[in-house]
Amino acid sequence: MSIVTRFAPSPTGHLHLGHAFSALTAWRRARAAGGRFLLRFEDIDPGRCRPEYAAGIVEDLSWLGIDWDGPIRIQSEHLRDYGAVLDALSERGLLYPCFCTRMDIAREIEASAAAPHAPDGSPVYPGTCRGLSADARAARIAAGVRFALRLDVERAVSGPLSYEDETDGLVRCDPMAFGDVVLGRKDAPASYHLCVTHDDALQGVTVVTRGEDLRPATHLHRLLQALMGWAAPVYAHHRLLTDPSGRRLAKRDRAATLRDLRASGVSAGAVRAMLE
Repeated sequence: MSIVTRFAPSPTGHLHLGHAFSALTAWRRARAAGGRFLLRFEDIDPGRCRPEYAAGIVEDLSWLGIDWDGPIRIQSEHLRDYGAVLDALSERGLLYPCFCTRMDIAREIEASAAAPHAPDGSPVYPGTCRGLSADARAARIAAGVRFALRLDVERAVSGPLSYEDETDGLVRCDPMAFGDVVLGRKDAPASYHLCVTHDDALQGVTVVTRGEDLRPATHLHRLLQALMGWAAPVYAHHRLLTDPSGRRLAKRDRAATLRDLRASGVSAGAVRAMLE
């Protein structure tokens, strides 16, 4: 079977060295095996994604010498696909509307004697809206109260799950530890978890190459794959690049971008060499 990898950035800013490392890791892996490398824009967040950032990603990757196979998949052009998945899960009784605001959730967690946290460090949703009656839900929807769609994880998990990690081998999954995650957001048609899992399956990705910080999310992604009958790829989580203080490179911390490096005279070959 031919290997298929991908790089799937969100166009919410310009690429930095951490992005370049992730893209090069996946690209080199595919090219060394004679496989395919795909580019995908995860741009379902209309408040943060910008066309100029998408154009910048194409420019930066081309400057680095990274090419890709086939057209770029742009998630915002396929919202019906994700809506169909939400409909399928809803018909099976696995989703429920959540009317809580972030402040509501924070208040309830603060009042809890012991607020559990998911493996990724985020607080677990306390399940406030899970027990609402059908009438209560209908009344709030009729009143125009905005809501997200959460996965009832306890109902969704029907047996043991695991995924294949290239470093650790077979890893047992624990999606219950995340609580009832959002799959349909208030401000966007679907969540990252749903869209990325759907697209990896649709595009035939066989090896998901991504940062170590996304390892915990694999537990949820494996659950969605099982629920929807999607093939499970192998996962290869790579190390994260850090600044001199040991802090992970991130857009929000204004890590030096590839555009900055290019403008300062650093060559693409030098960038590639430092990311070997």
